[in-house]
Amino acid sequence: MATTRTAHTEWEGDLLHGNGLVTFDSSGIGEYPVSWPARAEQPNGKTSPEELIAAAHSACFSMALSNGLAGAGNPATKLDTRADVTFQPGTGITGIHLTVVGRVPGLDEASFVKAAEDAKANCPVSQALTGTTITLTASLA
Repeated sequence: MATTRTAHTEWEGDLLHGNGLVTFDSSGIGEYPVSWPARAEQPNGKTSPEELIAAAHSACFSMALSNGLAGAGNPATKLDTRADVTFQPGTGITGIHLTVVGRVPGLDEASFVKAAEDAKANCPVSQALTGTTITLTASLA
């Protein structure tokens, strides 16, 4: 069964001096301010599209890796995933780096790295971001 999730943004003003409010409609988890300076300079308590992509990517990758490990008979006890999305004004998103540290009893490092590479290639957010260079560092705790 397909699902659709919805968020919306209300924006006021021009790009450089305006600001917006992103609302997570489906989950109702809140509203988050967004602005150009938060995107191109310092966050100063506001989010950016790149931070939202990083959140989505780290969550999706963690789910895919967890599923792959469990399916192979090696369930993880913990996965700590970070996504760093790099934005260059005037160019756009120039890359995403995923870093994952896992606790997977009975699994060797090489097998964990292989599972992480598979999750990176196959999680739906990675697939949606094809055309963007996605790199990975994976290790066991």
